[in-house]
Amino acid sequence: MKTIKFQLETLTCPSCIAKIEGALNKEHGVEEAKVLFNSSKVKVKYDSEEVSSDQLEKLIEKVGFPVLSS
Repeated sequence: MKTIKFQLETLTCPSCIAKIEGALNKEHGVEEAKVLFNSSKVKVKYDSEEVSSDQLEKLIEKVGFPVLSS
């Protein structure tokens, strides 16, 4: 298992958290996704043999939340 964090723009509401976590936690290969509201980060624990970090980033962006470059 690997863990990755994505930096997002400022999150403004609890429904944003539910939307992001819901989409990621449904993704095959994701063990756990947790949004850290105060820091606007998403922490994802995943199996890199089943899903890539690029796929996870694209999924976050697909549900409407741009990932900021590091």
